[in-house]
Amino acid sequence: MLSTEQVAAIADELAEAERSRTTVPRLTARHPEMTVEDSYAVQNEWRRRGIEAGRRPVGRKIGLTSKVMQQATGITEPDYGAIFSDMVFENGSEIEHAQFSNVRIEVELAFVLGEDLTGPHTTVFDVMRATEYVIPALEILSSRIEMEGRTIVDTISDNAAMGGMVYGGNPVAPDATDLRWASALLYRNETIEETGVAAAVLNHPAMGVAWLADKLAAHGDGLQAGEVILAGSFTRPMWVHPGDTVLCDYRELGTVSCRFV
Repeated sequence: MLSTEQVAAIADELAEAERSRTTVPRLTARHPEMTVEDSYAVQNEWRRRGIEAGRRPVGRKIGLTSKVMQQATGITEPDYGAIFSDMVFENGSEIEHAQFSNVRIEVELAFVLGEDLTGPHTTVFDVMRATEYVIPALEILSSRIEMEGRTIVDTISDNAAMGGMVYGGNPVAPDATDLRWASALLYRNETIEETGVAAAVLNHPAMGVAWLADKLAAHGDGLQAGEVILAGSFTRPMWVHPGDTVLCDYRELGTVSCRFV
């Protein structure tokens, strides 16, 4: 386990990388003794400082819940990170590409909770009861730690590579459609790049939220009413560059788009 001083020093380093829009050398190369618990301690310290500085937490993101994402990263364990209000963009936004590092897009569903959700032993039924509505969303990945050779420990420390999210489309009640069959076509500059079906997320996207509730319960935490939960990607991450326009068509759930400038 890392010392409190080491955790604080790494949180300092990642906060500076976020401010300066740079990347830092892989943590596990410099701290091979780091554990998953250490990485969440780093993330929690980074989140605590953000709140202290006036950033408003609005939810959580879940990552690496689908086989396609696990294969793309070589990491087989899900993770989670924090979402602040300044990370949330409206449909059709122009987004400054340079504010992120190693910028990629993922296709997700966002669950907006109407009730608190606490584990342990959370089920899909618990998630469905607690959810006010589900809305399409794109996650913007931003990696402040060098990409090559990174492990789950590096990713978690880096707030699970959360950069931002774009929401849009048509919000629906969780029981208004079979969420397993929610599908998406992801375009970059009018060329289709990825397709996916939400069942790729642990067989049902609500299972990602259930996993998170149980994971937080193990740390004495939980999910609160009003929070937005990104349930995990059901496509591979797509690289984007300045000038790129991104559009995702969720069929009856509508479209989400943004442009990077």
